[in-house]
Amino acid sequence: MEGTDINPTGTNSKPVLVLGATGSVGRRTDARLRGLGVPVRAASRHSATRFDWDDESTWEPALRGVGRMFLMAPDGVPVAPGFVDLAADLKVEHIVLLSSRAIEVIGDQRLLDAERAVKESGVDWTVLRSDWFDQNFDEGPFREAVLAGELAVPVGECRQAFVDLDDVAAVAAHTLTEEGHAGRTYEVTGPRALSFGEVCGIIGGLTGRPLRFHGDEDAYRAALDLPEDALDQTLASFAALRDLGDTEPRDTVPRLTGRPAGTFEEYAMAAAHRWHSAEEAGRPGSTERPEG
Repeated sequence: MEGTDINPTGTNSKPVLVLGATGSVGRRTDARLRGLGVPVRAASRHSATRFDWDDESTWEPALRGVGRMFLMAPDGVPVAPGFVDLAADLKVEHIVLLSSRAIEVIGDQRLLDAERAVKESGVDWTVLRSDWFDQNFDEGPFREAVLAGELAVPVGECRQAFVDLDDVAAVAAHTLTEEGHAGRTYEVTGPRALSFGEVCGIIGGLTGRPLRFHGDEDAYRAALDLPEDALDQTLASFAALRDLGDTEPRDTVPRLTGRPAGTFEEYAMAAAHRWHSAEEAGRPGSTERPEG
């Protein structure tokens, strides 16, 4: 395992700031750190420590007195350079940024700018470039498509190394509590590359309901209600991802955590009851509310 353990439970330890602490990634990272005995300052719009990217008055109270920070912003929200500068001014020692794979290829300027801001801050940094999250299918943007039985993503049969968010959180926790990760960019993937069609087959087999996959642009256009210019830009990014080809799985999870990365099948088996519960809640006459 890379890195040298710091003393997370030492009496002089400063808390680790976890942004987005009530979201899918943040709450898992928060739980991992607390399980290691690390003092955590959980921050979000709905946490005791309030943090809002649109409210600069929340930035300094969240940052003041922390030693290290897990930095992420919701999809579509830029990481403000002023916030990163403030972290440097307040002597944050290490920033771990959650980014994404292939951002140069698809032209994700938001994340490219975030990486640049962190790397130029003068603070020790680590960047985690994650592949598609497994949990997109039950907590994220694909959940409703799974429940409807039809998913459109214009990537054709290109294989992606879907990764479990528990593994992303575990890698984040290690990079936040060990020395030796400064100045590193890690690609965080699952153990095997799968096409969306294969993934839909796995989910359909576990739920007992077919999940049809459409990997062409026409189906994607029909599924989304977006302005034409925004849709064209999105389709261009997906085309670049298709041209990139199959993802090569990385050994980051086992190398940093000392255990194998979870498979998509393991994730889907654990998530199956949530899909079943959501389906039951959506049937006429049901008094249950769908999870969200």
